[in-house]
Amino acid sequence: MSINGTVYLIGAGPGDPDLMTVKGLNILRRADAVLYDALINPVLLQEIPLSSQLINVGKRKGLHSMKQEEINQQLIDLAGTCQTVVRLKGGDPFIFGRGGEEMLALRQAGVRVEVVPGVSSINGALAYAGVPLTHRNMAANFAVVTGHRAREVDEQSYWQGLAQLDTLIIVMGLTQLHDITKHLLTARKSPDTPALAIHWGTLPEQEVVTATLATLTQRVAEVQLQAPAIIVIGEVVSLAEALRWFPGIYHEGQLGIRN
Repeated sequence: MSINGTVYLIGAGPGDPDLMTVKGLNILRRADAVLYDALINPVLLQEIPLSSQLINVGKRKGLHSMKQEEINQQLIDLAGTCQTVVRLKGGDPFIFGRGGEEMLALRQAGVRVEVVPGVSSINGALAYAGVPLTHRNMAANFAVVTGHRAREVDEQSYWQGLAQLDTLIIVMGLTQLHDITKHLLTARKSPDTPALAIHWGTLPEQEVVTATLATLTQRVAEVQLQAPAIIVIGEVVSLAEALRWFPGIYHEGQLGIRN
């Protein structure tokens, strides 16, 4: 099969459609086919030409519409019949978005691929919640991890290492929040460490819960916060109230006090 088309892996940003890049939007407006994720803002789909093929390949917990291997193959097949194929992904394609896997499959099949980075939910949602990733007096480093890990990971050493960091951001970890906080407390992370969870970050429905490492699980349960959510643990969370600028729903708890 002759492959003349190009596949563009485009980051749609964390939710607010205005956070999508100009380059990504320009490509989207001339796409012949678009495979999009479940968390894409529907407003962006209105930018796609009416003649384009529009395919929902989104994955949500327990509701996978298409396996990753099937998505890879569909991108390859579409590149053989379409000039411009877009894989529209939430946040940034290369940050917990399987963009690397898709690009490898496409390159191995001889398909031209371009990547258009997007604003990740990691920095986008935190910024909209008034939480800086770093701060000269509070955080010189940070780590981003997923709540879903391989089973062979040594839990004790894994969390002991993360507990030493200034700021810890956890994605896809809401259902494991109890275990996550327990591991960090066992690793001697202070129970008074400020902590926060953000639901629907950057959207008008944004919901933020602030607490401490020791109380976050309870507070999240009390307000019935739902996924998708990002968890942030570190002293920078103590700035959230002072730096708040974006409207939304805020469930404020007692934050830890800095030493």
